[in-house]
Amino acid sequence: MSRPAAPSRSNFRHWQRFTTRWADNDAYGHVNNTVYYQWFDSAVNAWLVAQGLLDIVAGDPIALVVETRCSYFASLKFPGDVEVGLAVAELGRSSVRYRIGVFAAGGEQAAAAGDFVHVAVDRESRRPTAWPDGWRSAFARIS
Repeated sequence: MSRPAAPSRSNFRHWQRFTTRWADNDAYGHVNNTVYYQWFDSAVNAWLVAQGLLDIVAGDPIALVVETRCSYFASLKFPGDVEVGLAVAELGRSSVRYRIGVFAAGGEQAAAAGDFVHVAVDRESRRPTAWPDGWRSAFARIS
C-alpha cells in the first residue's frame, strides 16, 4: 500500500488558525484523529461564511458532506496552534472536492492532509443541483 507524501504550504490558498484544547489530546498524548475532521469541517465552513455563501437558515442550495479522508504524517498536541490550509482540488457540476492540510503553526510540511467533498443540493428536495455562479467564482479563487 503506497502512502501519499505530506503536502507543503504552497499547495493551499486559504488559511484558518485554530488553537488546540486540553480535551483534544487522547490517551497517547497527541491530538485524537477525530479532531482533525472537526478542523476540516470548521475551516471549510468558516471560509464559506466569509465568502457570504453559507446561510444555514435559508440558504439554497445547501452543501452536504458526502466524503472525507485524512492521512496523518506527524503528531500534534496540546498546547499549540495549528494552521489549516484549504484549496479546491476539483469542481464538478454539483460537487466540490477541497484539499485540506493541517500544519503545526509555522510548519512547512502538513502534519495531516485530506479531502472533504461537498455536494450542492436543493434545500427542499435534497436532490443534487448545480452550483450557482457566485459559489463557482468563490471556488475559483482558491483553486
